[in-house]
Amino acid sequence: MPPPADIVKVAIEWPGAYPKLMEIDQKKPLSAIIKEVCDGWSLANHEYFALQHADSSNFYITEKNRNEIKNGTILRLTTSPAQNAQQLHERIQSSSMDAKLEALKDLASLSRDVTFAQEFINLDGISLLTQMVESGTERYQKLQKIMKPCFGDMLSFTLTAFVELMDHGIVSWDTFSVAFIKKIASFVNKSAIDISILQRSLAILESMVLNSHDLYQKVAQEITIGQLIPHLQGTDQEIQTYTIAVINALFLKAPDERRQEMANILAQKQLRYIILTHVIRAQRAINNEMAHQLYVLQVLTFNLLEDRMMTKMDPQDQAQRDIIFELRRIAFDAESEPNNSSGSMEKRKSMYTRDYKKLGFINHVNPAMDFTQTPPGMLALDNMLYFAKHHQDAYIRIVLENSSREDKHECPFGRSSIELTKMLCEILKVGELPSETCNDFHPMFFTHDRSFEEFFCICIQLLNKTWKEMRATSEDFNKVMQVVKEQVMRALTTKPSSLDQFKSKLQNLSYTEILKIRQSERMNQEDFQSRPILELKEKIQPEILELIKQQRLNRLVEGTCFRKLNARRRQDKFWYCRLSPNHKVLHYGDLEESPQGEVPHDSLQDKLPVADIKAVVTGKDCPHMKEKGALKQNKEVLELAFSILYDSNCQLNFIAPDKHEYCIWTDGLNALLGKDMMSDLTRNDLDTLLSMEIKLRLLDLENIQIPDAPPPIPKEPSNYDFVYDCN
Repeated sequence: MPPPADIVKVAIEWPGAYPKLMEIDQKKPLSAIIKEVCDGWSLANHEYFALQHADSSNFYITEKNRNEIKNGTILRLTTSPAQNAQQLHERIQSSSMDAKLEALKDLASLSRDVTFAQEFINLDGISLLTQMVESGTERYQKLQKIMKPCFGDMLSFTLTAFVELMDHGIVSWDTFSVAFIKKIASFVNKSAIDISILQRSLAILESMVLNSHDLYQKVAQEITIGQLIPHLQGTDQEIQTYTIAVINALFLKAPDERRQEMANILAQKQLRYIILTHVIRAQRAINNEMAHQLYVLQVLTFNLLEDRMMTKMDPQDQAQRDIIFELRRIAFDAESEPNNSSGSMEKRKSMYTRDYKKLGFINHVNPAMDFTQTPPGMLALDNMLYFAKHHQDAYIRIVLENSSREDKHECPFGRSSIELTKMLCEILKVGELPSETCNDFHPMFFTHDRSFEEFFCICIQLLNKTWKEMRATSEDFNKVMQVVKEQVMRALTTKPSSLDQFKSKLQNLSYTEILKIRQSERMNQEDFQSRPILELKEKIQPEILELIKQQRLNRLVEGTCFRKLNARRRQDKFWYCRLSPNHKVLHYGDLEESPQGEVPHDSLQDKLPVADIKAVVTGKDCPHMKEKGALKQNKEVLELAFSILYDSNCQLNFIAPDKHEYCIWTDGLNALLGKDMMSDLTRNDLDTLLSMEIKLRLLDLENIQIPDAPPPIPKEPSNYDFVYDCN
């Protein structure tokens, strides 16, 4: 007979004694269980003791998490969190350097546990640590020279404990003094400092900036870009990652009027070149976190264009109109009349109108009106001027080439530039906040100080080339733009390492090549529309849907590793969720690191019966998406968020690693609840599998025309004399 569900068999350790095997009744109060264990070893004052996991986590068992205990778990009897916190609070104030160092080491380890952290914080432990950082360093300044390793370790453990305690979100970041910020900043500003101290100091500064507007201003006064850049020139990728994260945080939280100023400083300090040389082109692989920080920096840099993108041109502004005059002058300088020309004003206006038409503006009389649409606003005019000045030969060639064509075949440079700028802003998502989960940075944008403008210059020449290849007329303008967008998107997916490489990729993606790719894709996704084929599709669709459903459920059984996002992204913890083989229970639990392969059910502490699930919600309806955060409310994270609602007010919140996993899980959960699978992935899989199945079934009918209607049933014969009776 199996043991009751509330009885768990565990082993309990106590230093200096043989481990005990015992059965724990989960219905009993935890204090009663601890008293029973203490009585077994004749230990008095059971209220001073607690149970904790004996594995590397050392997390305390509480009434809240006791259900995580599974059969075969090894526990340890230890001093209670309150006692431990009190003892450590006293030990870290010891006059003995060795005792103090050992206490701080223990504190750094125990602070990961939220139960202990709460008790230590209740003793005003955070204030004690900040005081030690502020004043303790001076106290041991004399000892530093003779005990440098000990001093470095002591400070490293102090900062580690501080970071771990703050990570629990119990204490507000707004409570810290200027002295503490100055001290942390001083560790970052030192040229020679222990790597672990530097790493934790950078992490603290990033969290301060992201979590408090007041602290942002104080940190910005203490830290300059010039002081951070030397850390990028080292060889430690983790330090480089933390450094870029601090720069990104300062950039993200800076007021709008300060961002451009910051960008100018970054340009003066050659940040882009340093990142390109010491990070992107360093002889080592770029890890996911570094890729994310480079992506954030790329997005924040491009977002500086948003102001110009959303600024309409003022037709009365002479400075803005002078830019259009300059475009005309560069293109038609040789043709323009001398300055001392005595031509009438009317004649001059007529000539300007003709030239503006050749330049491809929609409004020939007043081209300024073309730039009143936002986006792209004044950004389009900026790009055109950059192209005319920095690629003058290509600019003149394009303008003159098109002005000499027949009207219906000319590629309008002005209109093309405006639409192209708008399209490039959409591709690069200018104006959107960076995603918390995306690593999609493009190395080529770090190879030039004016990368967006150079990107435009390459693409406008591509547009002109594609226009000629398509032999397009003005009616084909939107078709040409669609082809150019496809060319640019396909070239970007190859992640070219430089702008020249991007240009060569586009050379291979001519209009003819795009047509071949489209034709190949159409053939692979051939859609049979005849009535017999549609009826066949209808007949086999339930079978295919069942196949997709089984695949989704099998993937849920394998499970997926999800990331718990917090303010300091590099310190994220992982958790794993998987469905039981009988499809009745979801098993989930925290992990120390991203797993290699599947995680066994018995190592996942929590479970949720499928029968208890009330609903699955996605996007903005998710509880964790309704919380406000620095980067929470952005489109990409919303598209990857889903939640399982169960019981009265309980939920299990997810942010999928990518769109594919999001579709797998939402489909699988809907299938478990008996609902339709509605994801894009299901639609694509259904189309692909239906197409393959139909092609297989029609192999024997190759080259045979299938009629739209079934053949007519012949009339009955006049007699059945031809029937042979076997009996």
